[in-house]
Amino acid sequence: MLTPGRRDQPSPLIHSPFGELNAELSPDGRWLAYQSDESGQAEVYVRPFPNIDGGRWQVSTGGGERPLWARNGRELFYLATVGLMTVPIETTTVFSIGKPRKLFDGRYFFGGRYFFGDLSFQGRTYDVSLDGRRFLLIRPAAESAD
Repeated sequence: MLTPGRRDQPSPLIHSPFGELNAELSPDGRWLAYQSDESGQAEVYVRPFPNIDGGRWQVSTGGGERPLWARNGRELFYLATVGLMTVPIETTTVFSIGKPRKLFDGRYFFGGRYFFGDLSFQGRTYDVSLDGRRFLLIRPAAESAD
């Protein structure tokens, strides 16, 4: 983690032998959503921020990638093999997670790996409007019938 105004060397925020990707801070800056393969498949987790050792909650069930907070901070979106998922999040009194539900059926473009020097990453391939009512998703091109 880098401190603004200082010339520190970057260091991992989460130290584990697993692959953690696609971290997203909540709109209020108090929660960090990310994906990890610690269970053997990609799942979405949330931790408090900046005190990441203050708890850890698994948000997705049955796989999840590329989390994105709703602008109001009360909902978290993620991609799963069944489509785009949403899960209600409560952070006002205690942190709690509702039941995930599917917003859209279908397959969406998950994208490939991108490389920056020795680092590789997978970026988010969807977004949500400020009011949370519209989504931009990339679908794979339809296979042509020859």
